[in-house]
Amino acid sequence: MRPFTIRPAAAAAALVATALTLTACGGTGTAANSDGGVVTVYSADGLASWYEPQFEEFTKETGIAVNLVEAGSGEVVSRVEKEQSNPQADVVVTLPPFIQKAAAQGLLQPSGIDTSAVPADVQDPAGSYVPVVNNYLTFIANPGANPTPTTWDDLLTEQFKGKLQYSTPGQAGDGTAVLLLLQHLMGKEGALDYLAALQTNNVGPSSSTGKLQPKVSNGELLVANGDVQMNLASIRDDGSQFDLFFPANPDGTRTTIALPYVMGLATGAPRSEEAKQLMEYLLSEKAQRAVGTDALGVSVRTDLTAGEGTDPNTPAGALAGVDVWTPNWNDVLRDLDADLAAYQKATGS
Repeated sequence: MRPFTIRPAAAAAALVATALTLTACGGTGTAANSDGGVVTVYSADGLASWYEPQFEEFTKETGIAVNLVEAGSGEVVSRVEKEQSNPQADVVVTLPPFIQKAAAQGLLQPSGIDTSAVPADVQDPAGSYVPVVNNYLTFIANPGANPTPTTWDDLLTEQFKGKLQYSTPGQAGDGTAVLLLLQHLMGKEGALDYLAALQTNNVGPSSSTGKLQPKVSNGELLVANGDVQMNLASIRDDGSQFDLFFPANPDGTRTTIALPYVMGLATGAPRSEEAKQLMEYLLSEKAQRAVGTDALGVSVRTDLTAGEGTDPNTPAGALAGVDVWTPNWNDVLRDLDADLAAYQKATGS
C-alpha cells in the first residue's frame, strides 16, 4: 500500500511541525497551524503542483491553513471509511467511481457551496460531490521502446514481457479506468480476455499509478498507464523521460475515458465551515485559471476554456484526435464489485 504523503501548505509549517503530526500507513507528515484553524484534505495524488500555491494563497486570504494528505484513489476512501468513528478529513478529493462509492457509503455530506460554474450533469444531484479538475486516462512509454507502441495489440508483444505494468483496478482510479475503457471498447468478456493475455507481460499489481512514472522514466518499465494531468506534470516538473500515447483500436481510432478529480465534504468534517470556504476557493475563477498552467489539467468551469494549441505537452495537444468517453459512474459503481471479481479471476491476481 502506498503510504500517505502529508504536506504543509503554509510557509510557516516547519515552525509548528512537531505540534501537529499525523501518521498513516507507516508514513508521517506535518500540518500547518494558523489562527483560522487547519483544514485537512485527503486527496488522490497528482495535484500537488496546483494545490500548493492555491493553498498558500487561500491561507493568506483567510488565515485558514491546509493540510494535504495524498494517496491512491481507493486508499483515500478506505481511510475515510476507517476513521468514521473519529473523522480526520474535511475535504475528500478522489477519482470516480471512488467518489461515488464514498457518497453511497455515507462518507460525504452535501456542502451547499456554489457550484453553478460547473456543468450540472457531472455533479452529484444531492450536492455531495463536484469535479474540481478535469483529467483523462493515458499510457506512457519509455523512449527506448522499439518499436514504439501505438495499439492495444502492441502491448501484448514479447518486447514488453516484464516491462509493462498498470495500476490495479479497484485500488487505483487510473487502473480502474483501464478496465472500464477496455470494457467499453471490447465488451466485458473481450476486456477480460485481453487483460488475461496481458498478464504475460504485466509485472504485477500496483496500488498507485504515480509510482509507475519513475519506473518508466528510468527504463525499469517500458510501458505503464497514467493520466494526462499527472504525466504532463511529471515531464515538466521532474524531467521524466517518457511519451504519452493512447492505444489505438484495429480501425485506428483512439479513445480515452474522462477521469476527473472530484471533491466532496466529508461527513463529520471537524472543520466543515472552513472546508466549504476552501472548496469554493478551489472552484473560483482565480484558482481554476491556474489549473492548466500549474496542474496541466483542464478547468471544470464552463466560463473558462481548456488549454489551446497543438503542443503535445499541453492537455489539448495530448488529446488531439482522441475520442473522450464519459461513463455513467453510478452504473459503473453498481457493477464494480462483480467486474472486479471477474477481473481477478481472469488474471489470477
